[in-house]
Amino acid sequence: MKEIWTTMASMMGVWAFCQSLLHTVFPPELRFASLKFFHRFFSYFSSFCYYDITEIDGVNTNELYNAVQLYLSSSASISGTRLSLTRGINSSAITFGLSNNDRLVDCYKGVTVEWEHIVTQRQGQTVAWRPLPEEKRGFTLRVRKKNKHLVLNSYLDYVMEKANDLRRRSQDRLLYTNSKGGSFDSRGQPWESVPFKHPSTFDTLAMDPLKKAEIVADLKDFASGESFYQKTGRAWKRGYLLYGPPGTGKSSMIAAMANYLGYDIYDLELTEVNTNSELRKLLMKTTSKSIIVIEDIDCSINLTNRNMTGCGGGGGRNSCSRKNNIYDVAPSTPVANGGEDGGGNTITLSGLLNFTDGLWSCCGSERIFVFTTNHIQKLDPALLRSGRMDMHIHMSYCSFPALKILLKNYLGYEERDLDKELLEELEEVVDAAEMTPADISELLIKNRRNKKKAAVELLAVLKLRAEERNRMKSRVGNGDEVEDEEQEKRALDSPVEGSDQLQESCSDCEVKDGYIVEEDKDEGIK
Repeated sequence: MKEIWTTMASMMGVWAFCQSLLHTVFPPELRFASLKFFHRFFSYFSSFCYYDITEIDGVNTNELYNAVQLYLSSSASISGTRLSLTRGINSSAITFGLSNNDRLVDCYKGVTVEWEHIVTQRQGQTVAWRPLPEEKRGFTLRVRKKNKHLVLNSYLDYVMEKANDLRRRSQDRLLYTNSKGGSFDSRGQPWESVPFKHPSTFDTLAMDPLKKAEIVADLKDFASGESFYQKTGRAWKRGYLLYGPPGTGKSSMIAAMANYLGYDIYDLELTEVNTNSELRKLLMKTTSKSIIVIEDIDCSINLTNRNMTGCGGGGGRNSCSRKNNIYDVAPSTPVANGGEDGGGNTITLSGLLNFTDGLWSCCGSERIFVFTTNHIQKLDPALLRSGRMDMHIHMSYCSFPALKILLKNYLGYEERDLDKELLEELEEVVDAAEMTPADISELLIKNRRNKKKAAVELLAVLKLRAEERNRMKSRVGNGDEVEDEEQEKRALDSPVEGSDQLQESCSDCEVKDGYIVEEDKDEGIK
């Protein structure tokens, strides 16, 4: 035993002498060059190449690292034997990930690649304004040299796209609203958000099934149409106009669209925006894959009709709107809308049009603009044209197909569960009653514990409402309500024609005390 220890000590002494001699004869620069040469020599004969993706790139977080981690979580949950579980902020799902120094094989277009998650302890902390984590984490991608062009050109882009899709679907959707006066929060954002938990879907939406299928198909084509929009040179955005009486489900439609696509919602309050410049800045701070909503656009601010040139001389500045033979004259300055606190905004119709269809609307991709209104005839025709509002959706009173959906949602009734006579009576009176889905839903909610009573009471209310409507129409004849509905449809079909008629009626107008007054030849001034 003593001889063995003596031999080992002698060998260690010889090794120390050779090492010191090596350091003396070969300087560090020469040793580094030699190691680099041998590394390239062996790499030349190797059939694999390696790519390192570190968590920290300098002092910034490497987005590719996070994307790879999220992408591999979908594969690791199936093939991994030792996994790490995480749950992010605003996320309702648990994600799986590779454990430290574990490996995973992935296949892309018939090419096999290998990922390895390498975690090592950081040797020492350097003085920096941002402290680094104690562990040094990163992924190493191993791929055959003949396939490296495929990996660099398309595979990494595929990983990023897949990770973004997984991130969007795993996180809870958010509902944003713009801060008052365009002020910024602590993060420098003009939007405030809360989790979006609205349960509305197209399955529960009380609407004609054929119209719903058309809307769903349009949304599906939009979400999967990136290549089409690029090929045609169009911005990847789409506009929807929801119009109809209050309570017909316009807000529920927006929620169903967000839940179907997995998009966030930006509810834009125009009265809190002071200038067109602030409007553009708000648009710049919205994310892709989002729905930008302006509800009741005809009531938000005073957007005048630019086609009424007979009253003010053209343009969006000098124009008027008719109310009981009196025309409100719009000022020649940008539109101002005063609030309760005496403040106002100067958003113009031109600024809003540029917001939806100008150059600034292209600062992001995969966005949907949704406008809602109860009176479509009050909107400027420029807002209704294709490219701004591509699809006009009339949210009408409850029809019989929509009524069957409400009976299923609130009472659990299928069509086969109801008496045939009751169904026939409901079908006869529901159109004549002109009740909104919100009114019918309230009746069903009130009696949801007694399903038979709910159905019978609903039929009675529908009959009573239908009789009232018939009496009103017979008494009034071509009354205001019928005319209003016809005007709304005419405004949608031929808005320019309606504005031409108003221009002719304004030719004999006279301005008095800031208003344009129409003079009746028989009864004097009205």
